[in-house]
Amino acid sequence: GLRVVTTPVPTAQSVCVNVFVGVGSRAEQPRTNGISHYLEHLMFKGTERRPTAIAIAEAIEGAGGILNAFTTQEMTCYWNQVPFDKLSLAMDVLADMMRHSLIDQEELNRERSVVQQEIRRAYDQPAAWAGHLLSEACFGDEPLGWPVAGTIETVEAMQRDDFAGHIGTWYVPQNMVQSEAGNTTQEEELAAARTLFDGLEGAAPPGVAETRNGIPARNVVVEARDVSQSNIAFALRAVSRTDPDRYALMLMNAVLGRGMSSRLFREVRERRGLAYSIGSSVTRYNDTGVLGISAGVSPEHVAETTTVVKAELRKLVDELVGAEELTKARDYTIGSFRLGLETSMALAQRAGEQLLMLGAIEPIEDVVARLEAVTADDVQRVARRIIRSDNVSMSLVGPGADGEQLRELLAA
Repeated sequence: GLRVVTTPVPTAQSVCVNVFVGVGSRAEQPRTNGISHYLEHLMFKGTERRPTAIAIAEAIEGAGGILNAFTTQEMTCYWNQVPFDKLSLAMDVLADMMRHSLIDQEELNRERSVVQQEIRRAYDQPAAWAGHLLSEACFGDEPLGWPVAGTIETVEAMQRDDFAGHIGTWYVPQNMVQSEAGNTTQEEELAAARTLFDGLEGAAPPGVAETRNGIPARNVVVEARDVSQSNIAFALRAVSRTDPDRYALMLMNAVLGRGMSSRLFREVRERRGLAYSIGSSVTRYNDTGVLGISAGVSPEHVAETTTVVKAELRKLVDELVGAEELTKARDYTIGSFRLGLETSMALAQRAGEQLLMLGAIEPIEDVVARLEAVTADDVQRVARRIIRSDNVSMSLVGPGADGEQLRELLAA
């Protein structure tokens, strides 16, 4: 049934309540790409007891709280944060949305345009669109290569029956987690959850197809735009949520492109002045992952920047990271990990995501201990595992985009 996890923070003045559902864009079909995100919007549009979006918003905002949601490739999360003495209200509103949303036809039609405007907004932001194209370059026509929000065309085609089927398939207790953090107790949360979600039933959801190994043949995707800057992004298939190498990859990523003292920032910005900002990041999915690098540069600097990125990646393969640099990367990674858990919202969302995706929550100090145990040899081994010429994808949005030229540059 529904799983419940609580992270007590007795000194907090608030409590953050989240409901996670284990469905995102990678579980969709081509015709309904974007339905998880579209439904996330519709769940705020009214229930039997709170028949309008305003009624739902006023319930939480009237207590001084905030409410929102997000959708990713693998999950949808609805959350609100309220003063701790309004916990019962927060839980009631979320349970009401999960169980009694109207999915009114008029609201569905109105929100269709809103979602399409959100897609257009992303298209009009070259850096964001380069990120979308990078997923396409890295995963091709697989669901992980599709946009989370769908396309103008798929959103236009969705009907009320599609949403009813989506809810019936995925919004079932075995596929949901309720996670709270703040000034509350596990006993309080369990009692409320039993009452609010009593009688919620449904069959176990279907599995999601695993991602195929290997990047697609069309591993460079470009889009010409009449803008002054070229937004470039690189991706290497990396490790999954549970891969033992994830800790070494975290340190490798810190060395490569996290922060102003990272190798990419120093070489691309400080030494060569090619970009205002450049950085790297790691995204992990259930069965794969991505090491991503992104930057915005003048069109005439695309080739040089690409060459520098390739050289910095090759250096991680060929040379051990020095002891001092590894210590700095470790301290940075552990410190930013701890700082990222400073709020009740961060604690609730970490616990909820891990329980939903992994079935367990990794203790914070276990993560720290595993990061402490990573050696320079581990970092180089992981670099050699993922930094390969047959494992690099690239996207570019900007003037004079030439996919063949970039493909040759990557292969050189």
